[in-house]
Amino acid sequence: MRCPHRREDRCTIKEGSQAKKHIFSEGRMKSEASHKMTVLHAPVGVRSIVTSLVAFFILASSIVFLLEEQVQMAVRGTTEEGDASNEECNWSRGRWVYDNVSRPLYNGLKCAFIFPEVACDKYGRKDVMYQHWRWQPHGCDLPRFDAIKLLEKLRNKRLVFVGDSVNRNQWVSLVCMVEASIPDDRLKIRIFNGSLISFKALEYNATIDFYWSPLLVESNSDNPIIHRVEYRIIRADRIEKHASVWRDADIIVFNSYLWWRKQKDDMRMKVMYGSFEDGDAKLDEMEMVDGFEIALKKLTEWLGENIDKNKTKIFFAGSSPTHSWASNWGGDDKNKCLNETEPIYKTGYKAATTDYSLMATAKSYFRTLEPKGIHVQILNITELSDYRKDGHPTVFRKQFVPLTKEQIADPASYADCTHWCLPGVPDVWNEFLYGYLVHK
Repeated sequence: MRCPHRREDRCTIKEGSQAKKHIFSEGRMKSEASHKMTVLHAPVGVRSIVTSLVAFFILASSIVFLLEEQVQMAVRGTTEEGDASNEECNWSRGRWVYDNVSRPLYNGLKCAFIFPEVACDKYGRKDVMYQHWRWQPHGCDLPRFDAIKLLEKLRNKRLVFVGDSVNRNQWVSLVCMVEASIPDDRLKIRIFNGSLISFKALEYNATIDFYWSPLLVESNSDNPIIHRVEYRIIRADRIEKHASVWRDADIIVFNSYLWWRKQKDDMRMKVMYGSFEDGDAKLDEMEMVDGFEIALKKLTEWLGENIDKNKTKIFFAGSSPTHSWASNWGGDDKNKCLNETEPIYKTGYKAATTDYSLMATAKSYFRTLEPKGIHVQILNITELSDYRKDGHPTVFRKQFVPLTKEQIADPASYADCTHWCLPGVPDVWNEFLYGYLVHK
């Protein structure tokens, strides 16, 4: 396996293991040779003691080395067989490893279901390194993705992604990950129905849906096409219109972070109580994060009253970071994430602009469902995505609005540093989802 320049040490794990054995063997030979030379003229008593100590040292070292190898093989073997039940392994903590053998998991140019805003190589991106990074957790491996196993798990079931365009990004990723395993085009279809997009694997009677609901409750941004409003309004007590779409789902993956972020420092939102029809409408203005809590409260209440804990699995995706401020990783802000080709390698890196508090807030609300036996699994993908400043479409995507001369002259001004190229980072998010669905 070849690696990018200057990073050979990051992807030569197997070679490193072999080198370790070679170094040990060579060291042992030198030690034995040195021992023979040293004790040649030593007294018999001293010679026996030294010989015994050297033999003991070699034996102990061998045992330790073999035990380390067996532990590592056990960990690798367990995860390759897909046993992801070890709760001590934190999938979210790890590093990106360059892997041009097992990555990418699919060919983006051949995925008929890919969306033009994330098909970066189709729209001119020449460097494809972003497709070849594999996420490696510390101390274990992610379960190996198997599309057929997932489709069997989804047989006669419905999986629904509910949220914004980043959640749609993850939905497209999963569809591309599974559709390549259905070679007959007659056995897979995509259906558009307003805010709902459905992918159906007919042979399995499996449905993978995406439903546009960026603020979870009803809002003035619910139109899947025209939703870029300067001031957002949510209806605090209205969720049933959206919930009726996902009510019968077997698996639901929610996300809702991006639309609660401030676009300007003084940005606030309005929360509507009551209705104009009943004549009791009331509007309160508040901070974006307070609106987020109102939406979470309503969602949690609905889940607690309507979810069949024995049927439906619920997931909530962590915040997907943007990379619009290059100064976070030592770059020039005017470039945003333009021309980035490698991840951030600093372990534990967290951008100053990435908000981890929203996920903590979501967790606190979902904990209130635990006494009812309803568990919401968080897909903790924020930190691993924070490293990937190279993974965004930037200018390599379909532009739905014609570019101005000023934009063309300044590519960073319209570079997309929010969504993700496919194949790419969202594939790992779906490996997390796969692990929870198939192996945990």
